[in-house]
Amino acid sequence: MSPTVGFIVNPVAGRDIRRLTGGASVSSNYAKRRTATCVLEGLTMTDNAEVLVMPDNAGLADRIVDDAPENLTVDLLNMTVTASGEDTRNAAERFSNAADAVVVLGGDGTSRDVAHGIGDVPVVSISTGTNNVVPTAVDGTVAGIATGLIASKAVSADETTVRHGTVKAVVDDESGERHIRGLATLGVLDQQFVGTRAILDPEDVIGGVVSRASPNEIGLSGIAGGLATCRPDEPGGVGFRLGNTSKPQQVVHAVTVPGVLSHIPVEEYRVLDDGEAFAFDVTTGVVSADGERELEVRNAFVRLRPVDDGPRLVQINAVIERAAEKGLFRTG
Repeated sequence: MSPTVGFIVNPVAGRDIRRLTGGASVSSNYAKRRTATCVLEGLTMTDNAEVLVMPDNAGLADRIVDDAPENLTVDLLNMTVTASGEDTRNAAERFSNAADAVVVLGGDGTSRDVAHGIGDVPVVSISTGTNNVVPTAVDGTVAGIATGLIASKAVSADETTVRHGTVKAVVDDESGERHIRGLATLGVLDQQFVGTRAILDPEDVIGGVVSRASPNEIGLSGIAGGLATCRPDEPGGVGFRLGNTSKPQQVVHAVTVPGVLSHIPVEEYRVLDDGEAFAFDVTTGVVSADGERELEVRNAFVRLRPVDDGPRLVQINAVIERAAEKGLFRTG
C-alpha cells in the first residue's frame, strides 16, 4: 500500500505585527512555496508516495500542486476552505485517519491547531512562523526525506518521534466554565481585550505555564527557561508568576520577542508534575496560547496545568541518522 503524506501549509503564518516591533523575519508565501517544493523533492526518495495538500484561499496550495515533481503523486485534499484556523484543524482531523505522516509549514499557532486533531500520526513541523518554539528550522529537502522514511515505515516512528506536552486551562468566570489549550505555552495577560493577538510587551504578562522551558527559546517558554529547564518530551512543565515589586524573588533575562532581550521580575515559580495545577485570580485579563491572545476573562479563577498528551513530533536528525545506519541512502 502506498504511503500517504498530509501537507499543511499555513499561508498567513509569519506575518504578525512582531515584524514591526521586533526583529522577527518575514515569511512570504513565495518562501513557503519554495520550502514546500523542497519538501516534495525530498519525498521523491520514497517510492509510490502520495501527498495530499490542504487547500487555501490564497492559491498557495494550488501552486504547490502545480509545481510538484512529475514522479510524485500530489493532489489537493478535498475539503471546504474557511480562511481561518479551522482549516488547519479540519485538515489535521482528516489526516489523522488518512495519512501515515504529516508535514506542517507554519509557526507555533499552526502546530497547535494541528495538535488538536492529528492523533498519533507523526508530525514534521517546519518553521515558517514568528516565535517558532515548536517548529524546527530545517532544510525542506531533508525534512521531506525524513517524512517519507517515516511514512513508508522504512524508519521506525517509535524510535524517532517524541510526544510533546501540552498545557490546558480551565477558566471559571462570569461566562461560566471555559477551556483552552496550548501546545508549548499558556499565559495570563494584564489586558482587557484580545486586540492585536501577538504578545508585544512583557510587562503585560501576569504569568503562565509552559510544557517546555529553555533559555534559548522565545516568549513565555524562554522566561520559564531562565528559571528551570524542561525538555519538550519530559512530563510536566513550569509555572511562574511575574511581579512588579521593587524586590522580586528572581530577575531573569529572556528573549520575549524576536530581537528584544528583556529583564523579567519573577515573584514565584514552580516545576510542575504532569497534571499539576498552577492558578491565577484575574479581575480583568486575557489568556494567551502559544504567543497569541485568545480568550478574554473577567473576575476569573484560571487553573493551568501541563499534560503529557500532545502530538508525536518527528526528530528529523534521528530519522536521517537511523536511515544512514540501515544503508537506506545507498543505491549500489
